[in-house]
Amino acid sequence: MEQKKKRKELKRKLLHKYRLVILNESTFEEKISFKLSRLNVFVTGTLMIIGLIGFTTLLIAFTPLREYIPGYSSTALKRQATDLTYKTDSLVAVLNYTNRYIENIRQVLSGDIETSQINPDSVYESIKLEPSQIDLSPIREDSILRAEVALEDRYNLFEQPTFDGSILLFTPLSGTISQDYDPDYKHFAIDIVAVKDTPVKAVASGRVIFSEWTAATGYVVILKHDQDLISVYKHNGSLTKEQGSIVRAGEVIATVGNTGELTTGPHLHFELWKDGNPVDPENYIDFN
Repeated sequence: MEQKKKRKELKRKLLHKYRLVILNESTFEEKISFKLSRLNVFVTGTLMIIGLIGFTTLLIAFTPLREYIPGYSSTALKRQATDLTYKTDSLVAVLNYTNRYIENIRQVLSGDIETSQINPDSVYESIKLEPSQIDLSPIREDSILRAEVALEDRYNLFEQPTFDGSILLFTPLSGTISQDYDPDYKHFAIDIVAVKDTPVKAVASGRVIFSEWTAATGYVVILKHDQDLISVYKHNGSLTKEQGSIVRAGEVIATVGNTGELTTGPHLHFELWKDGNPVDPENYIDFN
């Protein structure tokens, strides 16, 4: 009974009407009047507070004011910092390559190259040898090797092309090779395991002919180089170059990721194609 009386009293207080009147101070003329209750004041105040909080949140989230809040960094600044990091890494690689090239030129010009191991007389002696004096019959090991090579070539679906040596191929990524090139299982690439977001670099200068997302292999970028050489980079976490862009050897083009349906962890699926045929990248690039 006591509890019921308290509820009624509370309800009466909440719903009891009050009149708010605004008067003219000189004439006491009533200008505006409102009928209010404590419940109305409470609900109205709560809604105003919620609306103010929502408006402030939207104002901070979608206007430049957020950059003035400590600890709330700008997305554009983060992206710019990431791009600068990639460019710095690319410039360091190009600088190291340039320094090695200049050092080689300096050695050639200054004559610092060791030539003591070269015996000029050996060339002359080889010319003097008579073929009839040399035993050219194949040894047993040589015959076995020739038979194995012939057997492999018999079932080889692709003719392995060669380069003329004018293209210097860089390592796209330093890491552990988890799966080798295996055409028998239609794995025309090597998989290189590395830490996520590690920069992926172009193996040679060329043009980006594809830079998009695919469902099976995630973010993919494909470069076309001289001598009908094409390099393919799959399962990237992000791409830094767009289709049609010109890239230089050693320049960052993507980051290591784990995207696409056909991936089991952060790695780079790297393919190398010559004249429309896949080749083993380890035959042309030193991954050690």
